[in-house]
Amino acid sequence: MLDAVVVGAGPNGLTAAVELARRGFSVAVFEARDTVGGGARTEELTLPGFRHDPCSAAHPLGVNSPAFRALPLDRYGLEWAHAPLPMAHPFDDGTAAVLSRSVAETAASFGPRDAGAYRRLVTPFLSRWDTLAKDFMSLPLTALPRDPVTLARFGLTGLPPATWLMRRFRDERARALFAGLVAHVIAPLDGFATGAVGLVFALAAHARGWPVARGGSQSISDALAAYLKDLGGAVHTDFEVKRLDDLPPARAYVFDTSPAAVARIAGLGRCYDHYRYGASVFKVDYALDGPVPWTAEEPRRAGTVQIGPHAGDIDRALRAASREGRAPEHPFLITVQPTLADPSRAPEGKHTFWAYGHVPGGWDGDLTDAVERQVERFAPGFRDRVLARAVAGPPQFAARNANYVGGDIACGAASGLQLMLRPRLSLRPYSTPHPAVYLCSSATPPGPGVHGMSGHNAAKAVWRRLRQTT
Repeated sequence: MLDAVVVGAGPNGLTAAVELARRGFSVAVFEARDTVGGGARTEELTLPGFRHDPCSAAHPLGVNSPAFRALPLDRYGLEWAHAPLPMAHPFDDGTAAVLSRSVAETAASFGPRDAGAYRRLVTPFLSRWDTLAKDFMSLPLTALPRDPVTLARFGLTGLPPATWLMRRFRDERARALFAGLVAHVIAPLDGFATGAVGLVFALAAHARGWPVARGGSQSISDALAAYLKDLGGAVHTDFEVKRLDDLPPARAYVFDTSPAAVARIAGLGRCYDHYRYGASVFKVDYALDGPVPWTAEEPRRAGTVQIGPHAGDIDRALRAASREGRAPEHPFLITVQPTLADPSRAPEGKHTFWAYGHVPGGWDGDLTDAVERQVERFAPGFRDRVLARAVAGPPQFAARNANYVGGDIACGAASGLQLMLRPRLSLRPYSTPHPAVYLCSSATPPGPGVHGMSGHNAAKAVWRRLRQTT
């Protein structure tokens, strides 16, 4: 009998398996796809030699993850590659605000009226970032806070809606960039704790940047899997699990799946019927003949570029997709330029690029033209550099990854109380009604992103039980 079986080989499932194996438990991972990775994969989606990340590409939470930083993943090929700027946010006048490693450079890009307000917002937390990240990403009660005073101060600042926090800024440049940071979790700006979302992304950039993984996001998953195997764990791919009886006997079963899937497979009935799935995205991967011809200089150096341009535009796009059930006419775009930091992703002189906008869950339309019109607005001539494109909307995301119900890449709506209290109101969110079954996906705290902390936290709950029953 194994100590633990993990279902799903995404970053959270692999991290949970590694954490258990490091503590001497016997572990096996079962993955339905033919490779490990989940939302952290890399494939040639367009043309030979162009390596694209079908889902996640930029990793501000990955490089800052307390779980990843505690593991020797660099020995297994994981290398973070940084563009000169983490992020830029262009405007119609040909200028751009930036999110730089430097707080001073970032503040200066907002203009004199908001520079001081921004410095006052982030500086008190930046000096305590590593401790704050451990406390924030380990909640709920998987560990006592290491710095309860800073965590409480962060909560007072971040738990109100982002719209409240943005009142500190007087001009549009700072408001727009901060609104774009919140939109990375597909949450309307007036939701609970959305201020914390924007703050976390800003602090992560100042602390360690917004890198890509050299060679592609797949290298994160491959490094975790290789380390697991060296620890004695096993990884089985092409193995779809439909019920617990499909798996070998184990003392614990840990699911890197949606709540709906674990309920179905483990026979948990309707315990997660209240769990809400949210909006989706429409994503286009591009093979380009040259770099994106941005009008502003800053986006030409930025790994990630947000295209809004204004906070009101971003809010309207999010509301359309999340609350009104329609695709926005002018989508807010998150775009990534991986080859600025990692030229190995494309043939010499060529580039990869991706962009996505938000759409309702299950939407089956085509947003390609709207996406490209938005890019052309800030990079005239962009379409002339497109060699090939690969598009994916909600049906394609749902087909590629069973965790993305209705195409929801966050594995559950990151809005309202569900942003923090997922998958249900409980002091033990990783446990389920079945005493041997646990959940470790992005449907558990701290939520979406390639950071492995949901798996890390779930593994703590599992090994505590296993030690009690030894």
